[in-house]
Order: sequence, then structure tokens, then C-alpha cells
Amino acid sequence: MRAALELIAQKGPSGFTFAEAARWAGVSAAAPYRHFRDRDELIADVALRGYDQFANALSHAWAEGRPDPGSAFERLGKAYLNFARNEPSYYSAMFEAGVSLDPSAELRAASDRAFGVLRSAVEALIAIMPPQARPPALMMALHIWTLSHGIASLFARGDAGRRTLPMSPEELLEAAVLIYLRGLGIEHPAKKT
Repeated sequence: MRAALELIAQKGPSGFTFAEAARWAGVSAAAPYRHFRDRDELIADVALRGYDQFANALSHAWAEGRPDPGSAFERLGKAYLNFARNEPSYYSAMFEAGVSLDPSAELRAASDRAFGVLRSAVEALIAIMPPQARPPALMMALHIWTLSHGIASLFARGDAGRRTLPMSPEELLEAAVLIYLRGLGIEHPAKKT
């Protein structure tokens, strides 16, 4: 696992072979086959562990919406960016390796748990809106995820793929989310509660 994380950091999720991971770990080329069917299964296991850590980080940041949904939502966005920055190998395995969630119920559940934290946060924000102005929670969660993921992937990465900005990724995400929320009629969610 450590070998895969290091090789992903150095070469990307598709830039190394199963045999290379075995050599890096100091084991025979056959040894990894005792644990994984092939390199794709190894990458899927890295992604699974990444999703578990990601979900935990998001859940911790959200803190069930305390002290208020707006403040907790801001922490959630920062946690998203921090994960991409601090765990680039996991992030890459999760989102850039082309790992399908479908063959593994465990991988699908871990991914869904991470997205579920975001959806719960969105549902809490929607609850403070006037009933007639509430957008569908899934649609809003997907929009916020897309904003967060795009900014994390382009500007908050912890690897050589990071682009430079004249502002911090956190400032960019905050501005984008505020503009999005204002368009939905939420001026500042932390002040509305």
C-alpha cells in the first residue's frame, strides 16, 4: 500500500506497473498477488482507503452543522481542499485513476458516505431557505461538489499538477460558493441561522 501511494505520488495512478510496486516494496513480483488480483485492484484498494479518510475528514469538518450550518459548510469546503492538498495520492486514486465504483459494494459505500456528508450539509442549508425557493438537494449537492472538486483538482493539489492562482484556493471556493448561494437567495448562510 505504501509503495502504491508513493508511486502514485511520483508517476500518477497509471504510471507504474504491479511489478514495479512489488520492487518498490522490496518483495517478489509474485507477492502482491497474494493480496490483489492485479494493479487495478491495488489502486481500487488505495481509493477505498482514500474515500474512508475523505469521508472522515468531511464528517469531522461538518460536525453535524455545529455551531450553525453556514460556518460548518465553510469548514466542509476547506476540508475538501485540504484533503486534495495533503493526500494527493489518495485523491488521485479516488478521482483520476478511472476506478469504477460498480464492481465493489465496499468502494461504492465509501464513496457514497463521503458524498453523503456533502448532501447532508446541503440539506441543512436548504432548510434555512423559504420553502418555495428550495432547490432539489441532490442537484445543489452536485453543483457544490463540482465547484469544490474543480478547484481542488486544479488549484489545491499537493502534487505537481497544481496550477497557480493570484488568491488561495480557499478564497476562490468561498467566492464561488457565495455567488452560487446568492443566486439561490441565500445571502450568507452563517448569518441566516
